[in-house]
Amino acid sequence: MINWGIIGCGNVTEVKSGPAFNKVKDSRLTAVMRRDPFLAEDYARRHNVPRFYSKASDLINDKEINAVYVATPPGSHAEYAIESIKAGKPVYIEKPMAINHVECLEIIKASEKYKVPVFVAYYRRALPGFLKVKELIENGTIGKVLFFQIQLFKYASADEKSGNPPWRVDPEISGGGHFFDLACHQLDYFDFLFGPIQKVKSFALNNAGLYKAEDLVTAEFIFPENIIGTGTWCFTVSPESNRDIIEITGDKGSIRFSTFSFEPIIVTNGSGRLEIINERPEHVQLNLIEKIVQTLEGKGNSPSTGISGARTSKVMDEIVAEYYGRQV
Repeated sequence: MINWGIIGCGNVTEVKSGPAFNKVKDSRLTAVMRRDPFLAEDYARRHNVPRFYSKASDLINDKEINAVYVATPPGSHAEYAIESIKAGKPVYIEKPMAINHVECLEIIKASEKYKVPVFVAYYRRALPGFLKVKELIENGTIGKVLFFQIQLFKYASADEKSGNPPWRVDPEISGGGHFFDLACHQLDYFDFLFGPIQKVKSFALNNAGLYKAEDLVTAEFIFPENIIGTGTWCFTVSPESNRDIIEITGDKGSIRFSTFSFEPIIVTNGSGRLEIINERPEHVQLNLIEKIVQTLEGKGNSPSTGISGARTSKVMDEIVAEYYGRQV
């Protein structure tokens, strides 16, 4: 039995992940931690979790817990992940894996030293709709893949416009802006589809001046087999311009789908137009958590690991390197 402890039981754990630990065979959510003991107790009560803590070290040192899920903001991922690894406990880390690629490498170094596995919450690698897209590509439905395009546009929130931006656009806590929080899912998925990105060219800017982080990013990528990708991410458009589109084009057709809105998958080729439902599961992380539990029991291999998660962080760092003056 895998007895999980959650460090940082915030919003992401309410539906996306937390309840899933009790719905996977041979898995159980045993304890949660939040710095505010009242909020930790409230979460434990509402989700029927046996124990709660206000200190991460207390949860990590709980002898019954044998795996840890780090669900805090990225700025503390490395600290808690490495502490868990040193305690001999496999760790499942929210995305992005850490605040930057350097910290990802520190986690991997600890993982290798203590021989403790690391997994990252890039759950689209295990979701049925996204696996269907992979299947369509691999079975030649659109022929040889030539290129793909990503467009993700969102409007600025009222808090951002009023000078009270969330932690997700504070680079010291999140590593960057909304690009880091959202585009990482997309970049990691394409790593899953086509392999590691080989070369990046990019621009990252702040046009609206609502916060310190980048709010407009464009990037070009080259993947194995000369597949080219392009992406544009903007987080200050009007509500009418919101967009969440990915289109993969091959020499015999195309596949169009969304990353976050779970729109139907549209396949167009010589046979016509096919629409495939991309259903959003109740708990989007359940499928990946199930694969991680199976991996820990020696019954499978998780599609998302510390190694793959670190590759995604490296690409994100490369994209914003000039903006932040980062060494990659």
